[in-house]
Amino acid sequence: MSSFLDLAAIGNGTIAALIDGNGRIAWCCWPRIDGDPIFSSLLGGTEPEAGFFDVRLDGQVKATRRYQRNTAIIETILESADGAKLRITDFAPRFKLYDRIYRPAMLVRRIEPIGGTCRVTVRLRPHSGWGQNRPTPVRGSNHMRFSGDDFTLRATTDLPIVYVTEERPFVLNRAATLVIGPDEPFASSLADTARGFEEKTRDYWWEWVRYLSIPYEWQDAVIRAAISLKLCAYEETGGIVAALTTSIPEAPHSIRNWDYRHCWLRDSYFTVRALNLLGATRTMEDYIRYLTTVIASEPSGRLAPVYSIVPGAPLEEHFATALPGFQGMGPVRVGNQAAEQVQNDGYGHVVLAAAQMFFDERLPGRGDRALFELLERVGARAVEFAFEPDAGLWELRGRRRVHTFSAVMSWAACDRLSRIARVLDIPERAQFWADHANEIRTRILAFAWNEEMGSFVDAQEEGQLDASLLLLAELGFVRPDDPRYVATVETIGRELKRNGYMMRYAGEDDFGVPETSFTICSFWYAGALDLIGRREEAREMFTSLLARRNEAGLLSEDIDNRTLELWGNIPQTYSMVGLIDTAMRLSKTWEEAFWRGS
Repeated sequence: MSSFLDLAAIGNGTIAALIDGNGRIAWCCWPRIDGDPIFSSLLGGTEPEAGFFDVRLDGQVKATRRYQRNTAIIETILESADGAKLRITDFAPRFKLYDRIYRPAMLVRRIEPIGGTCRVTVRLRPHSGWGQNRPTPVRGSNHMRFSGDDFTLRATTDLPIVYVTEERPFVLNRAATLVIGPDEPFASSLADTARGFEEKTRDYWWEWVRYLSIPYEWQDAVIRAAISLKLCAYEETGGIVAALTTSIPEAPHSIRNWDYRHCWLRDSYFTVRALNLLGATRTMEDYIRYLTTVIASEPSGRLAPVYSIVPGAPLEEHFATALPGFQGMGPVRVGNQAAEQVQNDGYGHVVLAAAQMFFDERLPGRGDRALFELLERVGARAVEFAFEPDAGLWELRGRRRVHTFSAVMSWAACDRLSRIARVLDIPERAQFWADHANEIRTRILAFAWNEEMGSFVDAQEEGQLDASLLLLAELGFVRPDDPRYVATVETIGRELKRNGYMMRYAGEDDFGVPETSFTICSFWYAGALDLIGRREEAREMFTSLLARRNEAGLLSEDIDNRTLELWGNIPQTYSMVGLIDTAMRLSKTWEEAFWRGS
């Protein structure tokens, strides 16, 4: 597990924060998950000690933490050499109120002495302007106000305010509360409100988790992954970010530093699919609402691969020069140039994300003719661009090719539209889309199989091995027992595995030869092994991946091939999705493990 990225995530569908092993809030964007970070010490700052919120215990020698069971509430225990001990409880309120979900831009921190004499220092040092500004607090009787260029933040506490504003050590002899939120006064007891919020937030998560259809094995890991995915959904619009962070490099000093706080059509489909597997379909319903806005905003029908979680907001990529970067490894990027790329797999991912709406009888508002016609517009573009050169799912910035995976996703769009049309009893449209699917599939097979390599390859010209080819059977493009697929899985396992984990590809890209394994690819490989009948090997790969999670149960994007440390943005939806998908595939059934006792 990685000491660098030993972070826990809290959030509520509006904001999220990352907390390190000592209880320091090291990352939190405001007033939503893609905003300006008020806490940015994860990526450094213009001052050596700024951009965080922590509690220092004099003489501290130990720190432990845990999530409250099945919640997004984290508890950190700090202990000193002389036996002093305190508990820090952090969460973002989320619960039902007046038939709605209450999810304010608010962080609640409760600090309780639980042993000895706790002499502490509370340090609250928000930033604004991507680390450029450290607002000077304006004191009130029981609050501090911080003003940035485009926000005002209020920190309300029942501690003596002078101890916080001047960072003076004091003895904590009773439970204390600090709430960071909008510049609005509290109308009731701060302590009572915070305790009530915690209880209601805990009840919300317990209720949400209890209705998940989890596998018999690896339950804790799956539940934590599911909650992590839920934290990456911006509920107001339905957009889903690929991760909560920006610019944590894929490998040390690689400058492969990307801003993942945006909504990729591809990544979002995988997130929706994983939560659907668990029976948590509300995220899909919200995401379909988001997609209809995105599609309506593109009159030409050409979709970008990635959008802001608020459709229409710009994503131009630039550097935040005041932040030196994770472990000093800049640059820190804001926005993502991928929004300007051509990536033709997105059309298929849009259709696949919406497909369950037409088949799931549980849903109060199932897919109808109007949604189908909207998806047909997307399908038309999938047909048009199926064999157009693009940057591919790995977003190569230096060249375009006709990528196998992108073309297969165009096939998938047509295939699913045909199936949806049959459910809606529109036979002529079902045949129309089936004909397009067959034509696209025939063309792909003509170039994608490389007899000399004994494998499917990633592109029409200069084709190479690529881990995305592991998904061909999962998508239904070929059968798992197709000898060509079996050979592809075996070849990829032989050529792309490094120290037990899978690379995306082995050749050079725009930034040289990749140095780290891409975590989702290892999950894909485990799934492919199971499909071709090598279940025990698949389980070994899966349990090895579980061992790579950090102490909070989270995975980032990449694994260092030498040290096995985590690298890349965190929590990475791709990786948490892979955990859920593979656990659901490989676990013993409840009948096998529980009722039959096998």
